[in-house]
Amino acid sequence: MRVAFQGEPGAFSEAAAMQLLGAGITTVPRTTFDSAFRAIAEGAADALLAPIENTLAGSVVRVYDLLLESTLVITAETILPIEHHLIGFAGVSLNEVQSVASHPMALAQCERFFNARPQVRRIPAEDTAGSVRQVLASGDRSAAAIAGKRAADFYGGAILAENIQDNAENFTRFVLLRPANSAAPEGSKISLAMRLAHRPGALLASLEPIALHGVNLLKIESRPIHGQPWEYQFFLDMEADSLEKLEAAVAATRDAVSELRVLGRYPGARAHFASVPDISSTK
Repeated sequence: MRVAFQGEPGAFSEAAAMQLLGAGITTVPRTTFDSAFRAIAEGAADALLAPIENTLAGSVVRVYDLLLESTLVITAETILPIEHHLIGFAGVSLNEVQSVASHPMALAQCERFFNARPQVRRIPAEDTAGSVRQVLASGDRSAAAIAGKRAADFYGGAILAENIQDNAENFTRFVLLRPANSAAPEGSKISLAMRLAHRPGALLASLEPIALHGVNLLKIESRPIHGQPWEYQFFLDMEADSLEKLEAAVAATRDAVSELRVLGRYPGARAHFASVPDISSTK
């Protein structure tokens, strides 16, 4: 299977794809989320793996917007522990490092490391793995980057400091997207996108069937509707212990909203990854 992802080889998204599907897949790096979402239609990939939320940074809003624009459906998910390592040239000591490059989110998640070294310059980059490639290509032994172990292995960098992230409970949830006709829906988890009718109590009316049918609301997210100021699209993740409960809740919710789309039904990752805490919350 050819799996597209946003980023450069060695990125966390590539590691997540291999965690979910095995090392035998062919990964297809794309520079942006928009480009990654086009990869299947362009014939460059069979599936797409995209990050949808992080336990520290929250939702990846661009992915939510692209999900709505796309006809792809979620068929699986995986949760990857995010471990940030300082990567540079072999033999360089921490005291020699003068600059550190990485994605702004990765830099922000390593605040304690930088607070202890105020002389080190932070250099924002487009991608964690790409920052490793650029640092090693520069030949500047005083430069380093923050990324995962896969990036160090791929580009031949040395890990100068391990696990420098501030919070050990740093996980990212990724979803696997495929064309709607490529796989039958299965699993106890479902993701929805819905729009509410413009009347008082519309949100309550849309959520009440979920509780009445014994379905667990894992997450609710709102995003502005482009071109319609002050109107919002809601995204829901739900899980149930039976397919009948799930289908009944979706049917009742559909009757209570102006528009509803099933983004995918798939196995929940948390049930198969016992070391990961429940990262979803009812809001």
